[in-house]
Amino acid sequence: MIARKIRVLIAEDSVVAREMLAQILSSDEDIEVVGMAVNGEEAVSMTAELRPDLVTMDIHMPAMDGLVATEKIMAFTPTPILVVSSSVHGEGIGRAFDALESGALEVIKKPAPSDWKDLEHIGRDVIRRVKMLSRVRVITHIKGKRDRRAISSPSRTSFDEAAHGLETRSLVAIGSSTGGPSALLGILGRLPAGLPVPIVVAQHIADGFIPGLVSWLNAGSQLRVSAAAEGETVLPGVAYIAPTGLNLSMDGVTMRLGEPFAGQLYVPSADTLFDSVARSVGRSAIGVILTGMGADGALGLKAMHDAGAATIAQDEESSTVYGMPRAAAELGAADDILPIERIASRIEQLAASDLRTVS
Repeated sequence: MIARKIRVLIAEDSVVAREMLAQILSSDEDIEVVGMAVNGEEAVSMTAELRPDLVTMDIHMPAMDGLVATEKIMAFTPTPILVVSSSVHGEGIGRAFDALESGALEVIKKPAPSDWKDLEHIGRDVIRRVKMLSRVRVITHIKGKRDRRAISSPSRTSFDEAAHGLETRSLVAIGSSTGGPSALLGILGRLPAGLPVPIVVAQHIADGFIPGLVSWLNAGSQLRVSAAAEGETVLPGVAYIAPTGLNLSMDGVTMRLGEPFAGQLYVPSADTLFDSVARSVGRSAIGVILTGMGADGALGLKAMHDAGAATIAQDEESSTVYGMPRAAAELGAADDILPIERIASRIEQLAASDLRTVS
């Protein structure tokens, strides 16, 4: 029996980029390009008509842009969407991440004419992502107003008590992948600026998008969000995002960046981050594993759990892809399995608790 090909719709207004994507995708025998839309309106109507397995979505298009098209597709004909964006810096990148919040799965950099010389390498990455994401079962995602409720900072009393010698949590470590940017916003956007612990994050994302992700998360958070830097000491109330292409690990409260190990599939590695936190921070840490494909982070979260840290996994219903959290849950690595909207309050609760009362 011949396996059915993965049917892809390309939504892209640039002729050059459209043809480059078509050439890349058509080079794989398992993929069929079933249509090419030149604006968002065509993308919406062709998705409804052709029912592709995946849509590659440009953001900046005439008539209707890719963000609005994503919202309409996810509301009426939910389909896996891979955002292909030319904007990796500046204002335009915000709309690409807004598309992720509206239900798109991942964002990658659009190939440029100057990339023809490296087309084989770029093509392998695009094809790999299309094959993975086309298998994701997406749901109707009607975008409403994000819960931007004001969250009060911990009471003055809690800070005074911490200053007078309570044994409290010292670090939050988070690992996430597919669906992670919007999940991170769902947590960081609910935490107070006065959070008494720092946060370190390993998020799998295409090269070049970390500055845009940092900027986007900053705009939606009371916490300060920053890119992680080698040798920097982490500070309470700041969330640090690992750079692409490097692993982030912790040496106590000091961040270390390292080259990926041979054969490493996901960079930065959540397992590397969690393992280092288990060794150097131990029971005073909080570990959180969020939506994502595969099992990265599951073993590391188990190491944190076994070291006495508090551990949380996102639940299946709120996960875009219940791969990483499922693997952690199956290992018994998670103390709590929670929907995304409850994780921030749990982090606040744990951060304010006295470890001397924890058995």
